[in-house]
Amino acid sequence: MESPFKEDILKGKVALVTGGGSGIGLEISSQFGKHGASVAIMGRRKTILDSAVSSLRSQGIQAIGLEGDVRKKEDAIGVLELTVKHFGRLDILVNAAAGNFLVSAEDLSPNGFRTVMDIDSVGTFTMCHEALKYLKKGGLGRGTASGGTILNISATLHYTASWYQIHVSAAKFLALEWGTDYDIRVNGIAPGPIKDTTGLSKLVPDEAENKIKDYMPLYKLGEKWDIAMSALYLASNAEGTD
Repeated sequence: MESPFKEDILKGKVALVTGGGSGIGLEISSQFGKHGASVAIMGRRKTILDSAVSSLRSQGIQAIGLEGDVRKKEDAIGVLELTVKHFGRLDILVNAAAGNFLVSAEDLSPNGFRTVMDIDSVGTFTMCHEALKYLKKGGLGRGTASGGTILNISATLHYTASWYQIHVSAAKFLALEWGTDYDIRVNGIAPGPIKDTTGLSKLVPDEAENKIKDYMPLYKLGEKWDIAMSALYLASNAEGTD
């Protein structure tokens, strides 16, 4: 599908995308790069990162892959430092890394609950917290009048909860504080079921996928491109352009 945005809408921007090696995170990385941004993707698995970076570079995108676990503060610090060292600045942080699995609350161990909370909530906060010193300067203050942008990719499960996913239903949050003090835009995107993602394939049996569509407003599953376009709008100054 053709993007409704100008090709250079993110020209000169640098984005760090956690969980950027696959699924929604990779699509966001790809669309950011196609619209002018340089992209660093963070993930725990080197093989997936290498494949994603190769794909991005084949599209003419300036991209690097950085190994790291959002649950570990030292990894967050290291990845952010390497991103800024390589590209010279940081303008956009996208928290797309997530953990999830199907299990009843009765059978869910405290350690399993903690793992998802650590990735989805604590990991998101850790990345935001460590990125603040870069983002509040507007990419280290080089030609940028305002602060940076944070996008948290969430889910809709926390609105009504969901069977077998108490851990992820409790784990989502949006940060709101830094707009006033540092002019950092913090937004959340909460997709419903998105086709061709690991999350959907793991959490929804094949025989249930068609039934899900019957309950969706447009009678179709969302697509990664839809979420990437939303992220692109929120990460840019599109609302102030023709």
